Amino acid sequence: MLYQYVIVLPILLVYIYCTDSYALWFVMFGVLQLSEIVNQGQLVSDEIIINLLSKRLVAGEAKGDLGFILDGFPRTIKQAEILEGVTDIDLVINLRLREDVLLEKCLGRRICNQCGGNFNVASIDIKAENGSPGIVMAPLLPPVNCMSKLNTRSDDTEVVVKERLRIYNELSRPVEEFYRNRGKLLEFNLPGGIPESWPKLLHALNLDDYEDKHSAAA
Repeated sequence: MLYQYVIVLPILLVYIYCTDSYALWFVMFGVLQLSEIVNQGQLVSDEIIINLLSKRLVAGEAKGDLGFILDGFPRTIKQAEILEGVTDIDLVINLRLREDVLLEKCLGRRICNQCGGNFNVASIDIKAENGSPGIVMAPLLPPVNCMSKLNTRSDDTEVVVKERLRIYNELSRPVEEFYRNRGKLLEFNLPGGIPESWPKLLHALNLDDYEDKHSAAA
């Protein structure tokens, strides 16, 4: 099965992951035109983003891709409405995590100033209580030679992270309702890190045998 995996970032860097060939391509659209807009301090319009994205999806379909996964898009109601006029969306997965855990994980991010590796020193171990499930997220620690070279991102402060969450609640949370009203929203509460969450997400998607088939295909 062949799918496009598209991460839509503000600077329009698009990554496409082809699951059958394990190939990773790095594609940049309209770099010069977009850089002019950004350098002038302007925002890239939703119309430009959708136009570039739709071209990428058409190209993928022409190559035989059977579908696509969008990561980080749409983020606003307007983007969702425009996207709806461009292509059909079968399912939207809303990965949910408590805000206090999100805050702690963001504040725990570290970057090695030597190798450029990304790590996270936050260790989450919240016990289940009063009917609420526990959450376990082990830290992603660096190798010993990186320990003394870790830096914190300048924007990973409590004030900045809380402002990001405020903006999300204002602009992006309505998108959840947009797809919920269309019967296309799957709510998934993250029970922990990738080892804890991945099998349960596959189960929620009725893809329990995905790993076995994936391994067999390899």
